[in-house]
Amino acid sequence: MAKDTVDILISGGKATAAPPLGPALGPKGVNIGNVIAEINKKTASFAGMQVPVKVIIDTDTKEFSIKIGTPPAAELIKKEAGIAKASGSPKKDLVADLKIEQIIKVAKMKEDVLLGNDMKAMVKEVAGTCRSMGIMVEEMRVEEFIKAVNKGKYDEQIKSEKTELTAEELKEMEVKKKELAEKHKAMHDKYAVMAKDIIAKNAGKENKVIRKALSEAEIPEEIINEFAPEEKEVPGASAKK
Repeated sequence: MAKDTVDILISGGKATAAPPLGPALGPKGVNIGNVIAEINKKTASFAGMQVPVKVIIDTDTKEFSIKIGTPPAAELIKKEAGIAKASGSPKKDLVADLKIEQIIKVAKMKEDVLLGNDMKAMVKEVAGTCRSMGIMVEEMRVEEFIKAVNKGKYDEQIKSEKTELTAEELKEMEVKKKELAEKHKAMHDKYAVMAKDIIAKNAGKENKVIRKALSEAEIPEEIINEFAPEEKEVPGASAKK
């Protein structure tokens, strides 16, 4: 009984017959509508996240089964933090603050692929991902949080694998989220003014020169890309006539 497999990333609960899924399934002879309905049913809880999906097809009967993977750790972290995207400048711009319970929750969901051999190690691994996203844990930068974990401060929570937050903790998170959003806007506005000033002073110069000047002024990459987007090379443009 031969099997054929289609591996694809789907936005949770929003699979459609449009590319890339439709064209991938078309030649397989399965009922695409049924496949899509099953995928959306199984990924509904991952709304807003990219989810790895495996469609396994019996090449003789055209029957299929769906296996759903867990989204990347970064996607799960963003969902827990309630943010659409990570910080473009994680060393300067902090965009969220998670509780230890949320880190444990992500670690449990990704334990099959994490490298740590126990929950404590996996918690630190997930925290490491938070660091690259500009996300704090327990109101600390990740470096400080990991030191606290190593000292045993969160041993009780990690041992019990507690993942639920109280109503009070959720309320605290909303307050912190608002505070960080205001700081993010203030940082953006500050660097936007600086970027505009540098661009004005370098008016008429090549974009790469302007981008270099912005970078040397330590303007965050996301601000540079907003005001002086990187130019894409046109194929053949550099060819000699």
